[in-house]
Amino acid sequence: MSQKIKLKNYSFLVYGLGSTGKSVIRYFKKNKISKYFVWDDNTKLRKNFKNKKPLNLIETIKKVDYIILSPGISLRNTINKKQLIKYKSKIISDIDLLYLSGKKFKSIVVTGTNGKSTTVKIIEHLLKRNKFKVRSGGNIGTPVLNLNIKKNSFLVIEASSFQLSHSKFIHPDYALLLNIANDHLDWHGSLQDYTRSKLNLFKLQKKNNYALINNKFKKNFKTKKFKSKLVSIKNKQYLKIKSKIKNSYLKSRANDENMSFVFTLAKKLRIKDKDFINSMKSFLGLPHRYEIFLKSKNITFINDSKATSFQAAKFALASCKNIYWILGGLPKDKDKFRLKEFKKNIVKSYIIGKNINFFKFQLKKNLIRHCISKSLKKSLLDISKDIKISKKSNNIILLSPSAASFDQFDNFEDRGNEFKKLCRINAKKFI
Repeated sequence: MSQKIKLKNYSFLVYGLGSTGKSVIRYFKKNKISKYFVWDDNTKLRKNFKNKKPLNLIETIKKVDYIILSPGISLRNTINKKQLIKYKSKIISDIDLLYLSGKKFKSIVVTGTNGKSTTVKIIEHLLKRNKFKVRSGGNIGTPVLNLNIKKNSFLVIEASSFQLSHSKFIHPDYALLLNIANDHLDWHGSLQDYTRSKLNLFKLQKKNNYALINNKFKKNFKTKKFKSKLVSIKNKQYLKIKSKIKNSYLKSRANDENMSFVFTLAKKLRIKDKDFINSMKSFLGLPHRYEIFLKSKNITFINDSKATSFQAAKFALASCKNIYWILGGLPKDKDKFRLKEFKKNIVKSYIIGKNINFFKFQLKKNLIRHCISKSLKKSLLDISKDIKISKKSNNIILLSPSAASFDQFDNFEDRGNEFKKLCRINAKKFI
């Protein structure tokens, strides 16, 4: 449930004019909220969104009631960090505006390092199949302020650590913290600050709200003395019924953690096991997340381009055998590869991207056979030769890069789509 204040009585600075900033401006216009100013550090973007009067940014930061900071802007790196840090108490997120709108809805907010988008989509699918009114949005794609929210419906929100870092009014009925690993440390500065931003999700929850937390973080929750009801996630409960779900996408270990959370949430929403199982049979996975998109005789092709850290890639590595693993790109800050338990599953690795030395060191350290392919196209040619020599059956060609994509691609979607295209073109070469 949300709380309501008269937003028209307050003044705002929309700082950052990407998709989130644009959604905030649309929301203000739609709701006739006129006291707002806009700013972006990019001069070209500023020209597209002019203020009514020339803007003195420093004075505006001082005078406005709230600053709505776009998720991509880090207080550590922006050119106006001194002023923003000084008035940090004014900074809120677009999700905060939703909770201040007074709209009557129930909310499920999902955060974590890995698996957020998939978990949000599984929850949305589950609720739809069980006749709940439901919409999803947030970091997953559609900004929350763009959603058409029906009265008393469920809203499933994916919240990033960037959004939660500054949120001050978010108070979900159900808050899910899936996991925490080294990620976005360039934005937050340390793992401690990154963890703190995730735990911010539970700060304003009430006594009748639920906090669903991985057992590893129970101590953090109790130390903070949050008010909501703590619900520990026990994978064993889900694993008891996993075999009854006839869905190849959900069979892999990659989704066990996500599904354990969803199953626990289903119990809280009084969805029967039989209805849960039937609902999951028809769930289709998201693209670029352990996406089995092609099979050719004794080879399965898997696109896991969304795995932008080793922590994200290890689920795919644990789920298969006879893996020809393509990895590389821009490594995450302080990422470490612990491959001991997956070594037996990996036949050979193929390094792509511009950061060859980092990945070469990680693979050498873990005694993993590897070669330097540099590009996706070359990696597939190298793999086709190796498969023909090995004559193994049931081979897996896996793109699970363990790194960001920006050295060679626009984003992980671009990387995944290119991989799928090349695999389809070259599939016959593997036979």
